[in-house]
Amino acid sequence: MRIVLTGHKGQLGRALHAALADDVVLGVDLPEHDITDPGAISRTIVGFAPDIVIHTAALTDVDCCAREPDLALQVNGLGTHNLALACLRCDAALLTVSTNEVFDGKKGAPYYEYERRNPVNAYARSKLAGEVYTQMHLSRFYIVRPAWLYARGTINFPSKIIQAADRHGKLRVVCDEISSPTYAPDLADAISKLIRTEHYGIYHFTNEGSCSRFEFARQILQLSGRGEVPVEPITSDQWPRPSTPPLHCVIRNFAGAQLGITLRHWSEALRAYFGDD
Repeated sequence: MRIVLTGHKGQLGRALHAALADDVVLGVDLPEHDITDPGAISRTIVGFAPDIVIHTAALTDVDCCAREPDLALQVNGLGTHNLALACLRCDAALLTVSTNEVFDGKKGAPYYEYERRNPVNAYARSKLAGEVYTQMHLSRFYIVRPAWLYARGTINFPSKIIQAADRHGKLRVVCDEISSPTYAPDLADAISKLIRTEHYGIYHFTNEGSCSRFEFARQILQLSGRGEVPVEPITSDQWPRPSTPPLHCVIRNFAGAQLGITLRHWSEALRAYFGDD
């Protein structure tokens, strides 16, 4: 399969490169390729003539998105719009990676793929725009929603928890923000399987189970040999930040599971992240 992979230098992009080792993959990323430049990115994609574009490039700093919502929309919304139009021109499918945060987190139970989207922050609104543009222009598309993505060798929640523990010797972590961590290699494997099914649509791919940020942090400390570091549970209103996350935003993998595509439990994946299995 011929594949254009946007954001190939990022944590999911690198994991996908490994998962797609038997395919012909063209990686595109900054500074050489800018998805917000419609003419240039279209020429690159149309010239390569891919079977599918896997779109992982994004502005994922949610606090930056809150401070600069127009920039978030330009990258995550219009960038995806440009890719969808390029796919239309060369008859390629598109897989765009979105987020669990397109939901408002007020349901009190896991969200299915079909449920109404209602984002509560600028990052999520920009990702919703990307979903809408994808659905507007294409009939052959996959929208994949993960949550709390992390991988080795990158800046993410586990690495920040470890750095903060080493710097301060104690932590305060919110206990009322709940979702499902997603280990990038597991997500990449699921995406690799999905694109070979040609079962187009919307998919929720997170590791199984759910936890709070507080529970996730405690497991990170335990597995990294820092179990003695004290962690104080706090509520989200005690940790002010520019972006407001949906508090209970667990998403259920229903559609993918019907195809036999599932991800292991988040605690097993976290052990793999630390090399324990």
